[in-house]
Amino acid sequence: MYRDTRREHIVRLLRSREERSVSDLAEHFSVTKETIRADLTWLQKRGIVTRHHGGVSLKKHLMQSALFQHDYVDMSLLLKQQQRGISYLTSQDEKGRAMVGKVCILGSFNVDIVAKVHRFPRDGETLIARETTLGPGGKGANQALASYRAGAQIHFACKVGRDQFNLFARNHIESVGMSSFTLYETDNAATGCAVIYVNDEGENMIAISPGANHELTDGDIAQLSHFIAESDVFVVQMENNLSATQLALKCAKELQITTILNPAPWSPDVASLLSFADIVTPNETEAAAMSGVQVHDIPTAMQAATHINNAGQCAVIITMGKQGALIFDGQNYSHIPAFSAVAVDTTGAGDAFNGALAASLAKGESLVRSAWYASAFASLAVEQEGAANMPDDSLVAARMKQQNVAIQTL
Repeated sequence: MYRDTRREHIVRLLRSREERSVSDLAEHFSVTKETIRADLTWLQKRGIVTRHHGGVSLKKHLMQSALFQHDYVDMSLLLKQQQRGISYLTSQDEKGRAMVGKVCILGSFNVDIVAKVHRFPRDGETLIARETTLGPGGKGANQALASYRAGAQIHFACKVGRDQFNLFARNHIESVGMSSFTLYETDNAATGCAVIYVNDEGENMIAISPGANHELTDGDIAQLSHFIAESDVFVVQMENNLSATQLALKCAKELQITTILNPAPWSPDVASLLSFADIVTPNETEAAAMSGVQVHDIPTAMQAATHINNAGQCAVIITMGKQGALIFDGQNYSHIPAFSAVAVDTTGAGDAFNGALAASLAKGESLVRSAWYASAFASLAVEQEGAANMPDDSLVAARMKQQNVAIQTL
């Protein structure tokens, strides 16, 4: 449930019963006590509730009797109260940023174990690593963070094992500010994990264990359908089991929610998902696999985009690194040249692009302008080390103004 909706429901619950405990509310909404305490602090600051030891009650004043009747929130009266200086359930995050548009992302969470070595070990050889780090990863988690940093209200759903990395996942999601999320758990598999070697030349070797990411059930998706229905844009990738991904996309499509399919990592199963996607966002390699056209420049990207559109009747955005991005909406082609960047780590560039694209679309921007914004966002993301490091929206606006990269109609 999105944070604003949850807070609204808290008030409704308090009208049905005068007092609730933090534990009761946390269990009711399937979130942590810390999340509920943050909600209650927010409501208390706005004069809506009164907190006391272990619980909360509705503050008695005229606004409640005017705004809340028969378990219904009268938004027209609410707006009048806001104009008179009373702020209630506005779309802002805890730092006070305006949050516009709702994005729901179903995806993966992985724990990345990165060992930096001078060279890769040979068969049977043990090497001493220069440095080893443990960090959050997974395309879903990275895209959710990017969308959140780009100013969207975000709900992120993933599945983890009941193991030592379970709390690590929860702490990461909460620490970056995403207070609305669904963390499914399973005893059948461990939390997804990637073991990564990086040598002095920056080359890497990666082994991924999908683990719980491949354990999503139809029941999980049924529970998620409420959040999908509330969203403006719904996003999936290919790091979860196909059956769950397809069911979630189908649900969003039937609800007429804008759907984005990021076909990464590439799998032939992508073909079975295209009919449920409004927008598909392959890179050059993925576009070639989907279309049979080797993509190496703008003309070949246009050919590939046409093939993909014909196969799925979906808009296509092909990300091309230093060559920018090619957009085909089924009628018109557009090209966005790459924004200049001092690249430090390009690992999360695609995730940054997709998350920012979803956020911009959710705000009501056009496909081309959203891709333009996402390109600027991704150019800033590659200047930071680590796929989970994403820029803030204010930096993106500054880059777009400074570089003045123009959208080209082909």
